[in-house]
Amino acid sequence: MKQSLQLKLGQQLTMTPQLQQAIKLLQLSTLDLQQEIQQALDSNPLLELAEDDYDAEAEARALATENSQSTGEATPEQAERDVAASADEWQTDTLPDELPVDTQWDDLLPSSSAPASQGEDAFDGDFDARNNARDSLQDQLLWQLNLTRLSDTDRIIAMAIIDATDANGRLQSSVEDIHESLTPDLDIDLDEVVAVLHCLQQFEPAGVCTRDLQECLLVQLQQLPPGTPCVEQARLMISRHMAQLGSGDYKQIMRRMRLSEAQLKEVLDLIRTLDPNPGQSVGEDTTEYVVPDVFVSKRNGRWVVELNPDIAPKLRINDSYASLIRRADSSADNTFLKDNLQEARWFLKSLHSRNETLMKVASKIVEHQRNFLEYGEEAMKPLVLHNIAEAIEMHESTISRATTRKYMHTPRGIFELKYFFSSHVGTTEGGEASSTAIKALIRKLVAAENPRKPLSDSKIAAVLEEQGLQVARRTVAKYREMLMIPPSNERKRLV
Repeated sequence: MKQSLQLKLGQQLTMTPQLQQAIKLLQLSTLDLQQEIQQALDSNPLLELAEDDYDAEAEARALATENSQSTGEATPEQAERDVAASADEWQTDTLPDELPVDTQWDDLLPSSSAPASQGEDAFDGDFDARNNARDSLQDQLLWQLNLTRLSDTDRIIAMAIIDATDANGRLQSSVEDIHESLTPDLDIDLDEVVAVLHCLQQFEPAGVCTRDLQECLLVQLQQLPPGTPCVEQARLMISRHMAQLGSGDYKQIMRRMRLSEAQLKEVLDLIRTLDPNPGQSVGEDTTEYVVPDVFVSKRNGRWVVELNPDIAPKLRINDSYASLIRRADSSADNTFLKDNLQEARWFLKSLHSRNETLMKVASKIVEHQRNFLEYGEEAMKPLVLHNIAEAIEMHESTISRATTRKYMHTPRGIFELKYFFSSHVGTTEGGEASSTAIKALIRKLVAAENPRKPLSDSKIAAVLEEQGLQVARRTVAKYREMLMIPPSNERKRLV
């Protein structure tokens, strides 16, 4: 086979470092973006926080316009938009405006500050979060154990029981297994293990170190204040009629306990105040607070979309350091400043691009889901990523990145941008309805149903069909499970 050289023309998608950085910033959440900005401020001396009266967006737009034009001598108009006093001083000779494909930042800007070390002394995590971490259930039980007067043998037994207790407060090992594991080291009887177990069951929160749900509820009833109404009936119901209580067979409970419907309701109300998993109230608090990226409000009859100005600090390029850059100077200090200056300009441009994309996507979502803002979930329209991508002339992957972990503050609450996208279901008139609207209708029907005769999935499908929505019974069951609504036999209530 003869070898030869051939020249071909083709097109392919390239990923320049600028595009990589823009995509990275676009898909970051609010908290991640703030950390990324802080890291850029710590590593780049050319970046600094702007004053309150500083227009960071204007500088970003100027930098974007400058970078989009060809390199060369700056015009007077460009000089007015430039951040520095002189365009010549800002011009870099070592870095082009567009970089080759697959260029790495570390290879391109070797003089930039290196990332912080990840050694044993590195501080990973927020200081306040680490110091305010809540103790686990085992820590709480051990703390209470240290305040209890027990013998050395009983203390060893108690620590073994605490180790066998899970995060919900339930004992995962039987008393026999705990006794057997301690027998080789201690000369104890099974009754001693049971006695220590009963002692630990008096610890807080009420109901910990119990072997099953029945014992957990009985222990909590024993710790209620004296004179609490219906305590004896509740204890009797849990002790003898736990199976009927779990299946909802209230008629049999009323017949066996000789209770009226009103008395049964009072006993059930007391039982519902008990906690089946007491250990969940203790432990690390993993609550995450949502910071909205976009605010939506109605002004003069029009829906207005605004970016949250507090999600990211305003940045600008440090004029003092920028003025030190000298053209045609290849010294190490001057090269360091030039490299960081170009990196700062790209970072500001990427931030501006992120804000523009997020604003376009949010505006189109509000324009499409105006009925939801006016009337609620039942007026939600079907929407997919392709609709927004086609409207703003961007790729669907860009829309997906712009809507992931981004939140919108509306008069109806705070929602993730992904919430406004949903599949569609056909109507009897040939139109389409959003799955979110159908879920809202199902929730509304279940909330208004008769608890004695709850609606089955087939009945809900029939009611929706009467309203012009063609929803199969299996689809109703799927939406009901997504809404965490139990089936009709579990929703049935006698009182």
